[in-house]
Amino acid sequence: MKIAIAGGHGQIALLLARQLTDAGHDAVSIVRNPAHVPDVEQQGATALVADLEQLDDDELALRLRGVDAVVFAAGAGPNSGAERKLSVDRDAALLLADAAERLGVQRYVMISAMATDRYDPERAVVPAQSDADVFQVYLRAKSEADANIRARNLRWTIIRPGALLDTPPQGTVDVGRTVPRGSIPRADVAALVVHALVDDLAVGVQFEVTSGNTPIPAALAALS
Repeated sequence: MKIAIAGGHGQIALLLARQLTDAGHDAVSIVRNPAHVPDVEQQGATALVADLEQLDDDELALRLRGVDAVVFAAGAGPNSGAERKLSVDRDAALLLADAAERLGVQRYVMISAMATDRYDPERAVVPAQSDADVFQVYLRAKSEADANIRARNLRWTIIRPGALLDTPPQGTVDVGRTVPRGSIPRADVAALVVHALVDDLAVGVQFEVTSGNTPIPAALAALS
């Protein structure tokens, strides 16, 4: 498979690129900053320099010709402000979906976040009044992006991980429509994406996930 990864310099995306290329697939990592190209290439991926806040769906589609699936792993990141939570975490996810639809690419995997639907609508507004309110805007952005993807005629999977860790992968998880709050290594989130794509699992499923006792392939198969 040839898989495009939006937010290609993110920690999960770099792990994902390495896992995909090690498994014999082609990863195309979309990065905004040309300085990030060497880091992406070090993981075996091909870098595509493109700013998802500046392109339209026609331009992005042209640059993604030949891909079999897309993964949204982008995020505005810490200290980015409320406005960019909407323009990246929400709007860029929809741009990627628009481009996929133009190309006829059906497979879309979204890396979201746990409990995004429980944002406070009175606080999740721009301009934000505090850092806590910025986080509410982030949750709103993720929630609205997920809802938009669910409504499309795509073969989507929405992964909502708990707190992200840089610890080694466990390979076992707890998944469900909702699960108790917990944490999960970033490498295991990447592995979930790989198995969902390569084994074509959890299509049309949105789920929360933390570390647990079920091997990742079996957990995804049960969701499917």
